[in-house]
Amino acid sequence: MSAPVTLDRPALEGSVAVRDGRRLSFAEYGAPRGRAVVWMHGTPGARRQVPVEARRLALEQGVRIIGVDRPGIGSSTPHVYRDLLDWTHDLEHLLDALGVEATHLVGLSGGGPYVLAAGAALPGRVHGIAVLGGVAPTVGPDAAEGGAISLAVRLAPLLALGRVPLGVALNQLVRLAKPVAGSFLDLYAAVQPPGDKTLLSRPEFRAMFVDDLLNGNRFQSTAPISDLLLFCRDWGFAPADVRVPVRWWHGDDDHIVPLRHGRHVVDRLPDAELTVIEGESHLGGLGVVEEVLGTLLDLGPRRGAGAAAPA
Repeated sequence: MSAPVTLDRPALEGSVAVRDGRRLSFAEYGAPRGRAVVWMHGTPGARRQVPVEARRLALEQGVRIIGVDRPGIGSSTPHVYRDLLDWTHDLEHLLDALGVEATHLVGLSGGGPYVLAAGAALPGRVHGIAVLGGVAPTVGPDAAEGGAISLAVRLAPLLALGRVPLGVALNQLVRLAKPVAGSFLDLYAAVQPPGDKTLLSRPEFRAMFVDDLLNGNRFQSTAPISDLLLFCRDWGFAPADVRVPVRWWHGDDDHIVPLRHGRHVVDRLPDAELTVIEGESHLGGLGVVEEVLGTLLDLGPRRGAGAAAPA
């Protein structure tokens, strides 16, 4: 058995004040004054769900990666947004507090809708977006049918009623699993498709996921339930409203968000390109993160970037 991987702590961790007396927590990697990349974790996940390769690239190329805890995870105040567009007001507060004028964004899985919302609401501050196996709309004219998320749509009323107790139960489960978190992740990996199984067998990815799980869920765990509730609502914007370049990576063996969902959204985005990762499943985008960041950082300011956001 290989020796366990020891992860360096983030260069900076803390929280910032946003609206209504709430706070959002964050973790930074790389260069403190470098080009900013806001990294939105998956569902479930937290601020440290940033691959080691991305952290290393950030240091080597002078990039500032900012992982953000969504409300109800880490030290971020529990809250359910009106819709996904509503969260972008908190993002503006975070960027202002951290001295970030313009940024790129990466969204993994459940983080995908959040970064697309930022592309719709903040075209003057967002230079480009990368989505890795992102969730598609579930209601309205842009909805994609099927997939695992369709179960959440059916259960949405129960999730709304049980959000807090379910969050407490998840938190207690993580606390109980803490001494054997690595073994728990191994059990999860054992039942995944070959792509994710291979990725999760890599020591650096295993260490990153365990570290993120234990640190993000130390105090609370309502964020995954809040995510599902938001995904099952109207997002507050349409894919056609996203007026910044989007580059999308999706595994062709994705068992959680089908590849057809990725194609569905990309076809509706004004400026988007899809890269299909052959033989990979839901986490496949994390395995090509150097390609993702290289492509993303080539997307720069655009003419007319300060156009008004959708109402």
